[in-house]
Amino acid sequence: MGLKSNLVLASAALLAVLLFFGTVWLWPKLAGRNWRAVLGRVLALGATQLMLFATVGLTANRSFEFYASWADLFGQEQEMGVVVEHDTGGANRALKVLGTQPVSQVAGGSTPTVGGRIQRVEVTGERSGIRSPAYVYLPPEYFEDKRRTFPTAIVITGYPGTAENLLNGLRYPATAHDQAKRGKMQPMILVMLRPTVVPPRDTECVDVPHGPQTETFFAKDLPAAVAGHYRVGEKPGSWGVIGNSTGGYCALKIALKHPDRFAAGAGLSANYRAPIDDTTGDLFQGDRRVEQESDLMWLLDHRPPPKVSLLATSSKQGEGNYADTEKFLDKGRAPTRMFSIILDSGGHNFNTWRREIPPALVWMSERLSAK
Repeated sequence: MGLKSNLVLASAALLAVLLFFGTVWLWPKLAGRNWRAVLGRVLALGATQLMLFATVGLTANRSFEFYASWADLFGQEQEMGVVVEHDTGGANRALKVLGTQPVSQVAGGSTPTVGGRIQRVEVTGERSGIRSPAYVYLPPEYFEDKRRTFPTAIVITGYPGTAENLLNGLRYPATAHDQAKRGKMQPMILVMLRPTVVPPRDTECVDVPHGPQTETFFAKDLPAAVAGHYRVGEKPGSWGVIGNSTGGYCALKIALKHPDRFAAGAGLSANYRAPIDDTTGDLFQGDRRVEQESDLMWLLDHRPPPKVSLLATSSKQGEGNYADTEKFLDKGRAPTRMFSIILDSGGHNFNTWRREIPPALVWMSERLSAK
């Protein structure tokens, strides 16, 4: 039985209830002062609490997609993935399709012209040399008109999240499908991946001197690989980037620094500078320029304002970036355009981001062109 299966959760909840009532029922028999009675009380209470915590943990894992399997939970998933190349009839070697799956959260999603398709791909950066898995959502309209091109948004999750979180926990494909079906946004291609493209290191989408060229991968290699395989718009107005947490910082930085490619960037609960900690290591290697350009406030203060639209989100209560978000928004100068989503309350979690993603996708769609 899988870690996220309904049967496992129901079994844990049922066992917790039975242990609770069993403890209450047997308590008079365990009221003695001898060691057997004491041990019985300890075991009964311990087992009951253990199952209560297990039920809560399983429920939280289903909601936030922390672990995908028992092996993942216990740290046993160490085997490296095996890359299998599929002949697509083209010359593009920068992007390989490894598998295809339906948009399961959409009614009729098994039919491409109804629910679209999700393709699991591997991208190899020509400039950066970085190789990373990703998911590509193709909307239903992609399969209806073989000549039509589409705007594209790169979607980046937080550190150390998985790309699967963007599909299941944050529901990007299903949300984009729903908003387009309701006429609130145009159909878009979504390229979804995590920022950890050189695991386990958190590079914060920085071109590390003498190290991983992560910014180059996201800003140049990834769009080039996608454009070489799918029918995407080629102009700067055709591309956007959105992310949450670390991915939100990456999205805002990439849009700010690369307006020649990206017309819009949205940071959900973003930080505004790259941290230095045990997960990042020394990102700047003493290079003052790289350090300064990893600070979004510094970029807005010291670089000419680019022609790009930026969306920052936060919450008045529950988010630690609220004050910095207000400062960031105040630093915008034309032709840069600043937008925000500020909730009254909301934490740094999936529930908050699920409230922000629909309007953020609609906002981005309004700023991108399919040509």
